[in-house]
Amino acid sequence: MKLTPLEIKKQDFKVKVRGFDPSEVEAFLEMVSEEFEEILNDRKRLNDEVIKLKTQLRDYQQVEKTLQETLMNAQESVTQSKENSKREAQIILREAELKAERILDEARGKIDKMKNELNILRSQKESFSKRLKHLLESQIELIRVLEIDDVVNGDSLSRKGHSRPESAQDR
Repeated sequence: MKLTPLEIKKQDFKVKVRGFDPSEVEAFLEMVSEEFEEILNDRKRLNDEVIKLKTQLRDYQQVEKTLQETLMNAQESVTQSKENSKREAQIILREAELKAERILDEARGKIDKMKNELNILRSQKESFSKRLKHLLESQIELIRVLEIDDVVNGDSLSRKGHSRPESAQDR
């Protein structure tokens, strides 16, 4: 059975001979009633505070959960960003390596082409030099032959006694 402060105040007792002093009993009941009312008020206030604290606790737990989720998402995002950055770096590095390889291949090709052209030019120079040498040798030989002819013809002219100028005049 639950008592209220009002029930305590209104409680009546039977009067008997050699019983308690009614004014003391009433004063005591008044004091108990006030204390009981204060206890009930404290209890209500504490219950209200417990409800308020439970609500705050739920709110804080929700905030904590949200923060944990946010932290996890941020960590996942950082991890993904790192992985994406690594992949992009690998792609860029691979593209740079391929480009460098192409440049080297082109340079090697140009070097080979220049070597071939140089060999062709050397061959042409050698061929031209040989032909020129051969031509000069032929010309020198021709000059020798002509000189020999002149010498031989000159001797025969002097033996014939100026017959050659006459034959030149006949023509």
